[in-house]
Amino acid sequence: MAQSSVQNMTEPRPEGTPHRVVVAADDDVDTLNVIKLKLEAHGLSVLTARDGQEAMLVVRRHRPSLVILDIMMPRLNGFQVARMIKFDKTLKSIPVILLTARTQAADRRLGMQVGADEYLTKPFDPQQLLDRVTYWLKFCQAQAAGGIAD
Repeated sequence: MAQSSVQNMTEPRPEGTPHRVVVAADDDVDTLNVIKLKLEAHGLSVLTARDGQEAMLVVRRHRPSLVILDIMMPRLNGFQVARMIKFDKTLKSIPVILLTARTQAADRRLGMQVGADEYLTKPFDPQQLLDRVTYWLKFCQAQAAGGIAD
């Protein structure tokens, strides 16, 4: 799946439009397909990973604009991946959205403790996910332009 997304990253886009790459990691292929279809339909490139270790490799290689993580994944869970991203000086500014079936308040707290910027639960509304992704991309763009203090 990631291979076709990498190819999409080379397609031309309108002049002056920033290229936005999102990494989505989930062990459920159907969830990844929904995320990929919704975000790519709105001009984002989506690279996918099926487990946490693969997610970290893709994040380190492509330095995405945003990362979406399931919590319950093989090899490394979403909490671990979020923590690794947020403790890496070169990656910590990348927004992380946890998208999970875990709905307990303790899980939400842990998500925020490991540095996640957003916590959404499954089943999810693809439009709501797109709205949150758009919000975080605009937030980071404004921050990079000096419009928002750290």
